[in-house]
Amino acid sequence: MYFDSYRSFKTLIVPIFIDRSESIHNILNQLSRFAKDMKVLLVDKVYVVNVFGYIAYNFVIGAYSYWGPKAGYNIYHMKSADMLFGGVTIVCGILGTISGGFILDRMGATISNAFILLSGATFLGAISCFSAFCLRSLYGFIVLFAVGELLVFATQAPVNYVCLHCVRPSLRPLSMAISTVSIHIFGDVPSSPLVGILQDHINNWRDTALILTSILFLAAGIWFIG
Repeated sequence: MYFDSYRSFKTLIVPIFIDRSESIHNILNQLSRFAKDMKVLLVDKVYVVNVFGYIAYNFVIGAYSYWGPKAGYNIYHMKSADMLFGGVTIVCGILGTISGGFILDRMGATISNAFILLSGATFLGAISCFSAFCLRSLYGFIVLFAVGELLVFATQAPVNYVCLHCVRPSLRPLSMAISTVSIHIFGDVPSSPLVGILQDHINNWRDTALILTSILFLAAGIWFIG
């Protein structure tokens, strides 16, 4: 009786420990593989440069989306600042993204050409947006800012092209995931409160907008290195 109970207990318990041991082993293997894949990404100069440029770019775009209407209302006394900034961003975002992909295809879809398009479009877009905030005329601002946003949104196709094609195919999902997480954690998430702190300090929306926009030149410079 005693031995039968012992055998039954052993039959039930031993597989549980084996399953747990195998689960822990599988988790450790996955973590080890993840660490190795992360190391490959972090030592890849092309990938790192691309993501750093994307972070700087997204820092500006995130703050634009949050503070843009407020800045527009205070600088140009817009009556419908939310509608204006939202409309310009939607239209230019769609047209710019499509145009960026089309231009990259026409140039020849290579990593070097993608970086040329990234740095060139961002630099020209930065000039347009910076100049827009320098103008006193509302209509002049709208035109230049729309051109600037059209140019900076042309980066969407090439930046993702580089993320996908600078790594081996098996790393592409991780490449895109880390890129997406990075641009939010280091880009648009901290940008809004930091710009708010800057505005509280200098108390001038035009100067705040110009300082923020100048970061696009940094993004263009980083992508130029690529």
